[in-house]
Amino acid sequence: MSLKSDRHEADTDISYFYNAGTATRGGVVVLDAVNASGAAMDQGGNRVQYLAAAPTSVPVGVLLNDVVNKDLTRTHLNQFKDEVQKGGKVTVMTKGYVVTSNVTGTPTAGQIAYACDTTAGNFSATAANAAASGGLAVGRFMSKKDSDGYIKVAVNLPNFNG
Repeated sequence: MSLKSDRHEADTDISYFYNAGTATRGGVVVLDAVNASGAAMDQGGNRVQYLAAAPTSVPVGVLLNDVVNKDLTRTHLNQFKDEVQKGGKVTVMTKGYVVTSNVTGTPTAGQIAYACDTTAGNFSATAANAAASGGLAVGRFMSKKDSDGYIKVAVNLPNFNG
């Protein structure tokens, strides 16, 4: 599990679908800009995904569900694990803080947290490039990595600096 229970979800969004395979909660999801369309809550084109951030990427928030691909005729989703079937609606945290292990590098407390350009879904202390740094910022690191590789990240999106 890459997301610990130590978190504060000040603002969440449930208007997005995740259809890009399976995923573990705790990482940065970006807008699937190729397929994004519509503003309605159940607009199937509103998709997010784990993707290595490009200068044009739009970080949406932190994924709070595990996305699985199960044969639902043989088993059911585990609600205690907060599982969502691939293609279903996911909960995305846009404001608050999380303790996650989805981080690249060794950031220190106080550094700006960016959507990572090398590892899909990870936080990073460096931006893809200087021109994209404002738009890829998702928040701030509030601690350093602990012995298990977890770090506290304060998230504040949407980011209007891009």
